[in-house]
Amino acid sequence: MVNQATLERLIEEVTHEVWLRLSQMEGGTAVPATGCNCQDGSCAQHCTDKVHQVMQAGATRLTASLGTHPTDQAISHTIDHTLLKADASQEQIAQLCYEARKYQFASVCVNPTNVKLSAQLLKDSSVKVCTVVGFPLGATPSAVKAYETQQAIRDGATEIDMVINIGALKSQDYRLVLEDIGAVVRAAHAGNALVKVIIEAALLTDEEKVIACQLAKTAGADFVKTSTGFGPGGATVPDVALMRRVVGAEMGIKAAGGVGSYQDAQAMIAAGATRIGASAGVRIVREAAGETVTTAKTNY
Repeated sequence: MVNQATLERLIEEVTHEVWLRLSQMEGGTAVPATGCNCQDGSCAQHCTDKVHQVMQAGATRLTASLGTHPTDQAISHTIDHTLLKADASQEQIAQLCYEARKYQFASVCVNPTNVKLSAQLLKDSSVKVCTVVGFPLGATPSAVKAYETQQAIRDGATEIDMVINIGALKSQDYRLVLEDIGAVVRAAHAGNALVKVIIEAALLTDEEKVIACQLAKTAGADFVKTSTGFGPGGATVPDVALMRRVVGAEMGIKAAGGVGSYQDAQAMIAAGATRIGASAGVRIVREAAGETVTTAKTNY
């Protein structure tokens, strides 16, 4: 028998070994960061260079022994554990997937190029693989968004977060917006994947937010989502509450962008959110478990 700290350290080491072998099989040239000599699971204390590197990329990097398993499983199952930074490495994606398994998050949300690796690392787990389409501007032709969706599903994604054509919405070309969402919805549902429609609420008036949500609902989307995390603002409680009033009880709502603490997540859920997009997922569940966490909050 081994103690919990040793078991979790072994799981983390296996995850990184799987990542290394997969990258070699795919012909990749990435090399994992130099291994540390910690034998007691205290990497976050003694390997500060690694911790700093991943936090700069937008995720909370923790070794297994430092993150206690959450007592509030409900909050874990609402979180899309997210790493969408342009400089996210394969090792960081492996760590993201490891944390998602450990804390039983709803999904990992990664850029399309990282879908295949994430699906391999999360095989036989309950964690879904989510990716983004037309991201982050939404200014991509509908046919391209549909193709992105199909490719992502082939690579292993089961959830698609698409950005609407924001310029078309503001130009009141609602037919184009509806067809844009519909193209992705049809492609995703054909592959048994669900669709979250990102409206980038910070760029819209309240009237435009209402119209965007109505169009997403009409197109058959499964969720509406507040933000990309790369726009001028993130999720707000008033926006989530407005979106819930518009779509009713039958659609999901994802609050994303700036949700960096358990308190933030609770407020969004109280307003009507059913899913939280956050790079601070580990922080949130540790706070939910009653821990005092001092790691900096991240934007997405």
